[in-house]
Amino acid sequence: MPDIHIDDFYRDTAKTLVALYNHFPRPLSLYVEDIAGPDTPDEFGLHSKRHESCLSAFIWLSNAGYLNYTSLIMREALEAATLTHDGFVLLNSELDGDQLNPKAPHGSEGLLINLLRRELESGTSGSLAVLVKGVMARKD
Repeated sequence: MPDIHIDDFYRDTAKTLVALYNHFPRPLSLYVEDIAGPDTPDEFGLHSKRHESCLSAFIWLSNAGYLNYTSLIMREALEAATLTHDGFVLLNSELDGDQLNPKAPHGSEGLLINLLRRELESGTSGSLAVLVKGVMARKD
């Protein structure tokens, strides 16, 4: 049984990191709908599982040291979100031709941020998952 929620987590992670990098160093109000797409609240106004999962990914990324934010805007967004120093340095590093992507170009094209951008644009869920796992493994 495929773990679709994990594939969603990897896609949300990649989109979040790219959005914050594209706005760096300025703080950004990071809305869940900008990453996960439109929400469909239920009859009681509660957010969908998809929306809640994306918001949880934001908070997890903060707890793991990839991003900072000042506050939660209801359950809709993070206020003043920015990459941490470690997150910024990580996205500006290369994979060093390791086994995750041995054909990755070197120089600016081989930076992790550019690899994430390319995977989001034209990669598969599987290749995006491999890349995001590689990014996370590099942080430790």
